[in-house]
Amino acid sequence: MEASSHIILNKELLKGNWEFLRAYFQGKKISAVVKGNAYGHGIEAYVPMAEACGVDHFSVFNAGEAYRVHEVAAPGSTIMVMGALDEADIEWAIENGIEFYVFNFQRLDAAVRIAQKLAKKAIIHIELETGMYRTGFEEQEIATLIEKLRAASGDIVFRGLCMHFAGAEHITNYVRIRKQKINFKMALKKFRQAGLMPEMIHACCSAAAIRYPDMHYDMLRIGILQYGFWPSPEILIEYLSKHEAVMSPLKRIISWESMIMGLKEVPPGEFVGYGASYFSHQAMQLALVPIGYAHGFSRSLSNSGIVLINGYRVPVVGMVNMNCIAVDVTGLPAVAINDKVTMIGRQGEHEISVASFGEMSNQLNYELLTRLPTHIPRYVQ
Repeated sequence: MEASSHIILNKELLKGNWEFLRAYFQGKKISAVVKGNAYGHGIEAYVPMAEACGVDHFSVFNAGEAYRVHEVAAPGSTIMVMGALDEADIEWAIENGIEFYVFNFQRLDAAVRIAQKLAKKAIIHIELETGMYRTGFEEQEIATLIEKLRAASGDIVFRGLCMHFAGAEHITNYVRIRKQKINFKMALKKFRQAGLMPEMIHACCSAAAIRYPDMHYDMLRIGILQYGFWPSPEILIEYLSKHEAVMSPLKRIISWESMIMGLKEVPPGEFVGYGASYFSHQAMQLALVPIGYAHGFSRSLSNSGIVLINGYRVPVVGMVNMNCIAVDVTGLPAVAINDKVTMIGRQGEHEISVASFGEMSNQLNYELLTRLPTHIPRYVQ
């Protein structure tokens, strides 16, 4: 049975994005961050697309996402879990060569114990607390941490030492970010002095990778950029100014489409849909589209959202329902049932970007994308 909407991913645009990222970051190792269902693009659809572009390292948040990547990734690709794992997950990760963050002694002890049980080394990345105040070993724990890592050298592979910036996409966080940089470099010095260094060091997400080249180290964790979006308008403006460019070199690879399921004539002087939020001052023709807030089309877009039909921008009228919206197609030529409706993407000269969609619904790019339900089919073209 056909779904009421679908998402299309453009592989040629993705190829261009990865070519730009490799050139811009001068061949630096890049981990493709695919948490949040590959930022809403769909892990199962996106990972093979990225591998076709030469990507062989993927970062996720939890074991569930790691499992999904593992199911579709090529045998040579690396998977790294940056967040949640319970002990059963750690065992599965070690058995399958999945790398994972260690940010407290409980997880370190569990990793060592399970590695001994399996007679197979755990591949770990030590995360340091530098001022994010979320996860990571504190500065005062580093001496004990180094001792434990030395003692466990037969049971672990010390693959990485890492941190995460607390808002590199906004210049208002500059002082805090500067302090984090200092804290991380001081921690690195302690590891160097102890003669215990990882195979790689990584610190930068997308925003930090653009803004702080001095923190690139051995690998970058690139999330939103690979999909054709910028972490914030501020980062895009900074890039354009620095390079005297007028357009983003990145292209959004996602489109979200549905179709008209019905047409309705509304006489003047009537309320449309639930409640009394929209009143017809004149005779109208509405198109009914089978998507709603259950599909990620926010209820806050009631009477304010825009979709594209036959190359025209048309407004949402009335309340966004769970599974349906009504849009005003009064006066549009030759509108018919089954005509394509674009919620995100381009028709003719017009485009509804995720950014504009997000601004209308008061959501961040990240939030809107990751709220696109997993049950919407993703297709690659």
